Amino acid sequence: MNLLASSGQLRAGFMRWLLVCVPLIVLLGFLSGRTAQSGPENPWFAELVKPAAYPPPATFGIVWTLLYIMLGVALALVLAARGARGRGLAVGTFAVQFALNLAWSPLFFGAHLMSVALVVIVAMLLAASATTVLFWRIRPMAGALLLPYLVWLAFAAYLNFAFLSANPGMDGVQRSGAVERFEI
Repeated sequence: MNLLASSGQLRAGFMRWLLVCVPLIVLLGFLSGRTAQSGPENPWFAELVKPAAYPPPATFGIVWTLLYIMLGVALALVLAARGARGRGLAVGTFAVQFALNLAWSPLFFGAHLMSVALVVIVAMLLAASATTVLFWRIRPMAGALLLPYLVWLAFAAYLNFAFLSANPGMDGVQRSGAVERFEI
């Protein structure tokens, strides 16, 4: 009985995982953002004082799409590494950090809980760091694909903190959707 797979079988296994992981992760990320009405079209968010480092809103859609694609490829690489030591732990850690990722937008944009979202994004950054290390041990390329994600999460955590610092009275505030502004 031969337990070794041919290189063709390995490539086919990776391609199958790739065709499942990338669209699924991109779709879930998109749905998380859409259900929370994230971004400038959110009336509550429009009222917030923006930090100086806040990039143009279009940046977020582009960057998150690219990062979700990279996350999907990294996950596919690890899932295709059948029999790799630590694979289950790596995938489990990925699932935890991705669940935190999906929870952040509804907390920040939907529930307007900037302080809770800050705790979640710090936990996400820690879980993503652990995932990167675990992925790197299985497939160095999978770990390398997560490095831009870590950088972006650190930036996003800074932005979350900066929004909270600049708008302490808006943490947890629910708005009806109507925006009324007065200039004095």
